[in-house]
Amino acid sequence: MAYYITKLVITTVLIVLISEISKRSSLAGAILAAIPLVSILAMTWMYIDTDSSSKAVEFSQNIVWLIAPSMTLFITFPLLIKKGLSFYPSMLISIFLTVLAYYSVIFLLHKLGIRS
Repeated sequence: MAYYITKLVITTVLIVLISEISKRSSLAGAILAAIPLVSILAMTWMYIDTDSSSKAVEFSQNIVWLIAPSMTLFITFPLLIKKGLSFYPSMLISIFLTVLAYYSVIFLLHKLGIRS
């Protein structure tokens, strides 16, 4: 139980730290957020949990396929805001379109015979 609490605390502290840094400097916050910290943490926890790098490697390879559709959020959100939509609707629509993009890429990969 202590291990899970440790994982939770470390992960939470990093997210809050990035959020606080972003309040002072959006560029510094963006740089930190662009670093795939969640992926790094997930791979680290996988390795610690299994003592095997193979799951982390598989996870990393799967992420590569999902980088392009994740850009949907970062493209649509500012466009919607600039078009006059308020924050929450813009965020919800952007998340919905991003999920749709993820499913589209996964569908396409399966059609091409790429299985992970």
